[in-house]
Amino acid sequence: MADLYHDRFVTCTDDAIVIRWYYLWGSRRIPYTTIRSASRVDMTRLKGRLRIWGTSNPRYWASLDPDRPTKEAALILDTGGAVRAFITPADVQAVEDIIKQRAGLSGIPHAGTSPYV
Repeated sequence: MADLYHDRFVTCTDDAIVIRWYYLWGSRRIPYTTIRSASRVDMTRLKGRLRIWGTSNPRYWASLDPDRPTKEAALILDTGGAVRAFITPADVQAVEDIIKQRAGLSGIPHAGTSPYV
């Protein structure tokens, strides 16, 4: 099985998105079938860009990404749990397209500015 997308911290396989260094002890695998919704957000210095890992907001969890301060956009994945995954793939549009297709979402809205993470 070939990966549909792969960068340093995010991999999209045929059936799931794998986020490396989501937890202190390793990766998180999110099957596309569990993704209820997703949104694309723009990051600012105070809203996402300076958060390398973790959160100050208990509703979101930012996976490890030392390059996040150089990025402009992020994806927020809602799987129905209390905490939503906040990811910043190198190619946000490519991952957005894969999630939309594989999760059967009609679209991924641009939700404006990122929440405090």
